[in-house]
Amino acid sequence: MDERRRVLLVEDEKNIALLLAHNLNSAGYETVIAYDGEEGLKKALTEKFDIVLLDIMLPKLDGFKVLEGIRTRSDVPVIMVTARDDDKDKIAGLENGADDYVTKPYKLQELIARIRANIRRSRDEMITHLAEGGGTTTVRGLEIDRGRYVVRKDGNELELSKKEYDLLLFLMENAGKPFSREELLGKVWGYDGFLGDVNTVDVTVSRLRKKLEKDPSNPEYLITKRGVGYYIQ
Repeated sequence: MDERRRVLLVEDEKNIALLLAHNLNSAGYETVIAYDGEEGLKKALTEKFDIVLLDIMLPKLDGFKVLEGIRTRSDVPVIMVTARDDDKDKIAGLENGADDYVTKPYKLQELIARIRANIRRSRDEMITHLAEGGGTTTVRGLEIDRGRYVVRKDGNELELSKKEYDLLLFLMENAGKPFSREELLGKVWGYDGFLGDVNTVDVTVSRLRKKLEKDPSNPEYLITKRGVGYYIQ
């Protein structure tokens, strides 16, 4: 690793936090710990981090409230961490702007790989955005203004999370071509192989359809090609 990336770890269980911080530091990251939601939000908004690992069950402010506060001012990558394998938690996290989630207990090397992928993806997007400087992509009344990170449908602006925006932009730039969930994990989330949970893609597609389609159960834009994957038509 060329330089030490900064990780904010928001975790109230001290033994878990210290052990994970030790392992992340050994992997080349500089790790800062916050032991409750209020401290985590304050640090996230006043210091510079490359990624946030955010537990859901926290004292003072829960992880969802912390995430909501972060997203009012920052697009820093956020991975939600939960002890509950609960789809409601996953959906809520992704809907509120999380980039991904992991469920305890997780494998350390998988978590580190996800951290690395999210940081790399975020930096690549910033470099690409600065190089391109803007432009628009349009498909049948659906328009993305890349310079302003704005999505409009028939002239009306849509409120999308960062990952919903990323997914829609990628599919619109490759309109008509279906991609499997594994391919989308690689192209949009930056995960190699089968590192990520493909349900992350399904949840993001479902949320995007609710904002994009007149009838999400009968989509006109974001289509499923059975046995292949998703595409924009």
